[in-house]
Amino acid sequence: MDFKNFVAPKDHLKGKIIAVTGASDGIGAIASTTFASYGATVILVGRTVSKLEKIYDAIKLSGGATPGIYPICLEGASEQDYQDMHDRFEETFGRIDGLLHNAGVLGQRTPIANYKMESWKTVMQVNVSSPFMLTKALLPLLGKSENASIVFTTSGVGRIGKAYWGAYSISKFATEGFSQVLASELEGTSNIRVNCINPGPVRTRMRAAAFPAENPITIKTPEEIMPSYLYLMGNKSIAVSGFSLDAQ
Repeated sequence: MDFKNFVAPKDHLKGKIIAVTGASDGIGAIASTTFASYGATVILVGRTVSKLEKIYDAIKLSGGATPGIYPICLEGASEQDYQDMHDRFEETFGRIDGLLHNAGVLGQRTPIANYKMESWKTVMQVNVSSPFMLTKALLPLLGKSENASIVFTTSGVGRIGKAYWGAYSISKFATEGFSQVLASELEGTSNIRVNCINPGPVRTRMRAAAFPAENPITIKTPEEIMPSYLYLMGNKSIAVSGFSLDAQ
């Protein structure tokens, strides 16, 4: 399957309920509107209500199913906060068919010798601990789906460590490991598949922060990498689990 150039039918995600973290900006915002345009009911998870409301309005204006909004600060959220999320989702939706872990923070771009512990803790909390707690809390709802898809966001520096990428790189190594462990645990015993996706160079604020001298026109927009996301969230990828895929 050429998932990078996957052409989804219009009803590709019809009837699916998909939660997206970091839904207010960048890839998360585009993934949310894209999933909705293919029939999904999207739950917009993020920190800033005003930004989430803009994505909500965009989905409604385009004729998509009424999305949900769930504000949460991943940096400060506790395990109980994620259990509360489960309870609200169960009450409102009954199940979850897809979960895109898109939210993440870059942290410092500096040598390990200069890395600040405060920055380290923030990156690990948002990029590693929060996806762990969220996934754990929502597994029962994902288990109620006929076929559910969990997609973690990885990076090239989560496969090969590079100087000055610090906690971000290390957090993505953890993401790869978590995805593999979970996929192995669920294989043959669950209808939940688990994969990683590496967006590659994409025109986002995080990319601009990491590469301030880069001309954004030379790299792809979030819209251009959506075929891979649609593939992983739809039924065409039911047999795909335990992989780490490149969106470009």
